[in-house]
Amino acid sequence: MSEHDETFDDDDEDFEDEVGGEGNRIVGGNAKAVVEHVTRAIAEEPDAVEVELVERRDEVALLVHADPTDMGRLIGKRGRVIQALRQVTRAAGAAEGIKVSVDVIE
Repeated sequence: MSEHDETFDDDDEDFEDEVGGEGNRIVGGNAKAVVEHVTRAIAEEPDAVEVELVERRDEVALLVHADPTDMGRLIGKRGRVIQALRQVTRAAGAAEGIKVSVDVIE
């Protein structure tokens, strides 16, 4: 072994194999990513879709801004699309331990 070789102890319990610590995560980041992905897939103008994350006391609100022509597509007949999106987003938020709401804003 040369003097430039280093040995690493794999049994080091203080080592955390993580890119960023817990403090670096965005609250509601996974839920926001889910909303962005689904709404852009549904919208005729995906580049016009923006999702704003607003932290409230005990929950995160995701406000979807989209082209006015896409509002009907995002809400769906009898509100079924937005209701399904809200359920999926709640599940993503629950995985992070937070409550999440989704609203479509014109």
